[in-house]
Amino acid sequence: MAIPMLRAAMISHSQSQQLIHSLSAINETAKRRKTVVFSSSFSELNPLIRSEVSFCVGTCLIPHPKKVNTGGEDAFFVSNYNGGVIAVADGVSGWAEEDVDPSLFPRELLANASNFIEDEEQVNYDPQILIRKAHAATSSTGSATVIVAMLEKNGTLRIANVGDCGLKLIRNGHVVFSTSPQEHYFDCPFQLSSERAGQTYLDAAVCNVELMEGDTIVMGSDGLFDNVFDHEIVQTIVKYKDVAETAKSLANLASSHALDSNFDSPYSLEARSRGFKPPLWKKILGMKLTGGKLDDITVIVGQVVSS
Repeated sequence: MAIPMLRAAMISHSQSQQLIHSLSAINETAKRRKTVVFSSSFSELNPLIRSEVSFCVGTCLIPHPKKVNTGGEDAFFVSNYNGGVIAVADGVSGWAEEDVDPSLFPRELLANASNFIEDEEQVNYDPQILIRKAHAATSSTGSATVIVAMLEKNGTLRIANVGDCGLKLIRNGHVVFSTSPQEHYFDCPFQLSSERAGQTYLDAAVCNVELMEGDTIVMGSDGLFDNVFDHEIVQTIVKYKDVAETAKSLANLASSHALDSNFDSPYSLEARSRGFKPPLWKKILGMKLTGGKLDDITVIVGQVVSS
């Protein structure tokens, strides 16, 4: 993630069994937990009559083209504990300007998170507390955005998010829930950091979402959501039955769009809406600001199945 890193009160321009994977590895503090409930037939979600649920998960990570040899700076983990736990962290590449490996912080952060998942006394299956414990235990220098989602067997998905990694819920061919990115300004999201100036678990956007069998969750770093529209995510989910194939296809689609300078991506649309202008040569040719955003791309697809 090529964004400014937060340091010392100023902005400087610059993870079946638990599986840790790092192939490489609102603007206001959320103070209350929200429960998101949808209108469709929730008699089916009565915990007294429905079966327990869990995630069937597929993953894919594609590093930035210039970071293939090092594996990029995204990290993720997947665990089958309880109904399932999934998480993504996106390292801030600006640290490379200070000879710091930006991948170390997100990898250690999620490795620590995976170690604390089963600590019922300290964590109590709460993603916000998990972020707090993992952050406190991380000694690497760096920064990262992070999202953690923990599925209870009764169907409640508990989410905590700091920054612009995201999660979408697809039900019956429609995106019915999306997390919202947190940012200081365009392209500078909230981030956990080794420095005092960064955000903490208290800044996480926290919510609960009630899931049902057949739902699909798509979680990813901003490399996915900056380059792929919601309707493309839905089309891909409908096309593939296997979650691993779905994740791979979404990551490949995001990579293709990121490399296309003429693709009018979610990122370029947002940039134009914020008043950003195209480079001079495009202006001269009468062209608008377009193109995908080159970045590490992490995709986790979780299908809700009966346990």
